[in-house]
Amino acid sequence: MRERSSKSGRGERGSEESPQRASRGERGGGEASRFVYGVNPVLAALRARPDEVERLFLVEGQLGARAAGELLSRAREFGIRVEKVTRERLGALSEGGVHQGVVVELRGFKYAELEDLLAAAKAQGQPPLVVVLDGIQDPHNLGAIIRSADALGAHGVVIAKDRAVQVTGTVAKASAGAVEHSRIARVVNISRALEELKEAGLWVAAADVDAKEPMWSARLDGPLALVVGAEGAGVRDGVLKHCDFRLRIPMAGQVGSLNASVSAGILLYEVARQRGTVSGR
Repeated sequence: MRERSSKSGRGERGSEESPQRASRGERGGGEASRFVYGVNPVLAALRARPDEVERLFLVEGQLGARAAGELLSRAREFGIRVEKVTRERLGALSEGGVHQGVVVELRGFKYAELEDLLAAAKAQGQPPLVVVLDGIQDPHNLGAIIRSADALGAHGVVIAKDRAVQVTGTVAKASAGAVEHSRIARVVNISRALEELKEAGLWVAAADVDAKEPMWSARLDGPLALVVGAEGAGVRDGVLKHCDFRLRIPMAGQVGSLNASVSAGILLYEVARQRGTVSGR
């Protein structure tokens, strides 16, 4: 395996198979229940995690026949309690979100560990691709990033335990249900997690509007951790110190930066393009 001579994104790290465990993601045991709402997110939860569903709440007559049929069929199959409630009750459970007449109550979200993300890549015979989020606060941004990560071949997403949004019903809705079949690791310290990923052989690239190197001039087809920072603030200086190189998204307009989820989606697409995992139809 070729070694690279500089931190430019070209070349590959060594291929250590087992990362050190200095920064472990935390599983969701003991987490409070969460409420997922909207037809697609609820169906995703019932398909992917039926054993974690406590109750299914419906507004009678609001759902289409096809969606209602699958929801009730899966509830019967797995012995899930069904409650027919008012729109007002669903509005309270979804905290005002667009519930489309259906909500499920699930046990607390089970976070993965960093090792799970790396193991998934190994099982698929692919170089790892991990999205690391530094301080994302907006649940809609988190949900959109998880959706893009799932669509573009990432093996998981890493979030911080503190000072960052966690997986909630709003996140599930914004992800269109992608959270239910995505690996999401939660760590205490983002910088330490990056060092663990580097020890496992990944290069670390940060999205940075001030970077000199445009994204397409970097080699992104090897084992990679892609770091995306918080809305407005970007990746913190302390975290940037742990990154091997930085990537800029070239832009033609007058706006100086992009929304965090948009940036993540563009960068993930460039990674997928270089890896050959997306193509025209």
